[in-house]
This record gives sequence, structure tokens and C-alpha cells, in this order.
Amino acid sequence: MATQRKLMTAEEFSCLPDDGMQHELVRGEVTTLPPANPWHGDAASEIGFVLQAFIRQHKLGHTYAAESGFWIDCDSDTVRAPDFAFLSFERLPGRSPERWPEGLVPDLVVEVMSPSESAREVREKMEQWIRAGVRLGIAAHPRTRSLDLYRPAAEVQRLGPEALLDGGDVLPGFSCRVADLLPE
Repeated sequence: MATQRKLMTAEEFSCLPDDGMQHELVRGEVTTLPPANPWHGDAASEIGFVLQAFIRQHKLGHTYAAESGFWIDCDSDTVRAPDFAFLSFERLPGRSPERWPEGLVPDLVVEVMSPSESAREVREKMEQWIRAGVRLGIAAHPRTRSLDLYRPAAEVQRLGPEALLDGGDVLPGFSCRVADLLPE
């Protein structure tokens, strides 16, 4: 006799106690993420530092670290936690809420590819962010010092180390060489 596993709702997920681990809810199933390796942590820190400095200097909005989960799909109860996120003051004019309301998604997310993730998994995660309403998704590849850019209704764009990352309409005026975001 097969047993059916009960799926968790995003509301139930938001009430879980903090156990010191990072979790995501993917289509109703809780997944536990292992701690980041040094390359991953270094890349996430460097990218976050550069983006956060620009965002604060230009008073564009709020920034969030990897522990911040966003409820990005209510039909399949999915809560994701990117390595870095930015919400413009247009989307969130006041202070950050204690819990994310359904449908409030970042303008920009950064996901750093981990050795434990396949390229397919990262692509699916980034496409899920874009479907949820993220305007710019950045998948960082520390080993190759490259970035994949995801935007609504556009092909994925690969930037090598010498290319310039342009913030477009998400981060107007931002420009940075990829190699400066992903140092050797």
C-alpha cells in the first residue's frame, strides 16, 4: 500500500521554527540547502556588496541576503531564497514586512551556482523567478567567472569575465565588469 506524503502550504512553511538551516519550499515540499562552499560564499558576498553599495548610494530600494525567502508561486506553494535580492521602493515603499505576502517578488535576484547544482536546476530556478515577476535574474558561475542574465520575454544572455553587466531599467546607471564581481 502506497502512502501519500502531505504537502506543506506556504503559510505553514512561514510558521516553521528557525532551526539554523536554510530551507526552501518547492511545490509544497521542504528542501534543506547545505551550507555554501567557500567559492559560493565569496561570490555571493562580492556580488551582494557591489550591488548593495550601488542600491544604497542611489536610494533605489531594499536588499536581502540568502536567508530571505519569497513566496513566488501560490498555485504550487513555492518559497525560494536567492543568494541576493533587491526590491525597489516602487514594489515595497515602506519597511520590510515580518513575513512576505504572496506575490511580492524582488525586482532582481542573484543565484550563485553551487557545485551540487546542475545547470538545468539553476536554469529552472531562474525561469521560475522570471515567471513570478522578477525583472532581472543573474545566475553567477564562479568557476568560469561568468554570468547568465534572465529577463522576461528575452533569451538568456551569457556574459564572460571582461563583459560589462548593465543594470538596465532595474538598476539604472549601474555598470560593472563581470570579473570585478567574480574575482579570481
